[in-house]
Amino acid sequence: MKRNILVVGASRGIGLAVAQFYHAQGNNVISVSRTPSSVGQWIEADISHIAGIQKVLDATSHLSIDALLYMGGIWEENAFTKDYNFEASPYSETKNIINVNQVAPIELVKGLLPSFRQSENPRAIFIGATSGLDISTTSEVAYSASKFGLRGAVHSLRIGYKNEGIGFTTINPGLVGTEEVLADIHSGEFAGLIPIPIEDVVRTVDFVMQSNIHTDIGDITLTQKYTG
Repeated sequence: MKRNILVVGASRGIGLAVAQFYHAQGNNVISVSRTPSSVGQWIEADISHIAGIQKVLDATSHLSIDALLYMGGIWEENAFTKDYNFEASPYSETKNIINVNQVAPIELVKGLLPSFRQSENPRAIFIGATSGLDISTTSEVAYSASKFGLRGAVHSLRIGYKNEGIGFTTINPGLVGTEEVLADIHSGEFAGLIPIPIEDVVRTVDFVMQSNIHTDIGDITLTQKYTG
């Protein structure tokens, strides 16, 4: 069955891989990003601002949305490296991270609820991070705060709409083998790191997407391995 799938952050990394996966299956993929995406219908939008969020909602209001796949996310300059400096991080950076990683997902879900209700098995799946878990070992303050907050919001949505058949899931991966992470590994930044393959994240998303409407799937955590 052809589905209407809205993928946020679809121009690169996990979002691009997810968009390509569902587009190849013949679904109607609506890609959202600031930079061009070659997959499906592209909506150019900066979701760090309410105008960008509203642009997405206006462009999809006529559709039954079967899935919101929120694969976007940003972090501080030099995050996850020895050069990260919390004290040098400006207010604008903190605000932008919270807006993209936490506020935008909340507001998109709010606006998409009428479209979700038209679907037979609607799903909202969000990329969190192990930085947003109690077991986190990362020191990036704004990024960790945004991912903790996202998990809390998704948990509350799951409770608030449990009788409406809308599935809300957060996938919390460690370091995924994106171009940025692979470049850092090549430079020696993460000695011994074996990153999580993007394909494993895509498979995890699809596991949730294929699940029965009566199956409630909360947090899923994926962690990377190290050699030695």
